[in-house]
Amino acid sequence: MIDTHQHLLTPKRFNYAWAKDFPALQGELGLDQYRAAAAGCGIEGTVFMEVDVDEAQSGDEARYFCGLADDSASRILGVVAAGRPEQEGFEAYLDRITHPKLKGIRRVLHTQPNAVSQSSCFRENVRVLAGRGLSFDLCVLERQLPLAVELVDACPDVTFVLDHCGVPDIAANLSDFWKKQTKALAKRSNVACKVSGVTVYASEEQRTADGLFPWFAHVLESFGSERLVWGGDWPVVTLASGLSRWVSITEGLISSLGEAEQEAILVGNARRIYRL
Repeated sequence: MIDTHQHLLTPKRFNYAWAKDFPALQGELGLDQYRAAAAGCGIEGTVFMEVDVDEAQSGDEARYFCGLADDSASRILGVVAAGRPEQEGFEAYLDRITHPKLKGIRRVLHTQPNAVSQSSCFRENVRVLAGRGLSFDLCVLERQLPLAVELVDACPDVTFVLDHCGVPDIAANLSDFWKKQTKALAKRSNVACKVSGVTVYASEEQRTADGLFPWFAHVLESFGSERLVWGGDWPVVTLASGLSRWVSITEGLISSLGEAEQEAILVGNARRIYRL
């Protein structure tokens, strides 16, 4: 398996203001802790996902983890760094963090006003990612999915990855709005979907393969097995199921698929989409 959504928190080096309200996310949550959580899960490599550090530290985080990825022992195959496409100087920022292991950019949008992704500056800056061989991870709430569609349409040459299946409110049951909007995104061939993070949005009773299957079945039907990737979302996943349990749930979700489809979702698509 390739985990395309690995967060590593190193509070001695970086500040994470957003994490202060989550006791389970305090302290060192680095490679050693990740390896302990992933033991026996069959994870062969990872994509480090930026952790929304304080903005002034974004470049340092990108450079630090790209450097860590240079060591094959880390098993970090690529890095998705933080970025602020809404700001002038975005291309100069990309120049400062460019690295062979840099594979994409993410701007956390679910904590931001809707207008952030709608500005001409934001969209022009996202468009430049295509020419640099970088993807863009879409981190939006369910209610923001129409904005994601607009952004994708404004940047047709960029590869997008929809994080956490578009953050469905699973505990509130299957939403026609979520189904319609994710289906709309799936009609854009440059969008992939990441099966990750969903246990956090589910009730305890739903944190099983059977409980989560309706949501998985929908993204599978919409995007096809060739545009799904898998992510562990560690350590955020510890707020719900934990990593090993999420891996077990995933195995149940894909158990009815053929070997080639399972390999695509767990390994092959990650290598292609993130250019690992």
